[in-house]
Amino acid sequence: MTTTTATSTDFSAAESTRTAAQQAFRDHLKYLSAGQIDQWVELFTEDGVLEFPYAPAGFPESVKGKTELHEYMKNFPEHFEVEFTDLRFHETTDPALVIAEFASRGTALATGRPYNQRYISLVETRDGRISRYVDYWNPQVAAESLRGAEVDGVFSSIRDLA
Repeated sequence: MTTTTATSTDFSAAESTRTAAQQAFRDHLKYLSAGQIDQWVELFTEDGVLEFPYAPAGFPESVKGKTELHEYMKNFPEHFEVEFTDLRFHETTDPALVIAEFASRGTALATGRPYNQRYISLVETRDGRISRYVDYWNPQVAAESLRGAEVDGVFSSIRDLA
């Protein structure tokens, strides 16, 4: 009978992968809240994808690749000022997978209305970069904060949901 035991090297490699994955997520929050979209895009792999399971009509269900990611997010700092809070990671058996709960407190700049949101994110990483980000958020919150405002880009498609 052969038994396999985890070595301290295996554990160390897994913890290193987990640390890098969670740091990529922390950097994601930091760059978005600072409006640093170019740096945010660089957190993704070349084929990285951002998915929206609750996308409203007219809103993309996913964006893939750095060019699409940049195009999608480039106007975010013009529309929202946010601070991300209450970050909580959930332990996973896959150290490259991040499951996080967090909140945002902020303002829709065009209206002055609050933009306060709760999120759950499922993030797959590869070599410390985000390869797949599934964003569970409530588009109605964004729509209410932007209601009636003139906004450019993808956010114009959610503005009228409220």
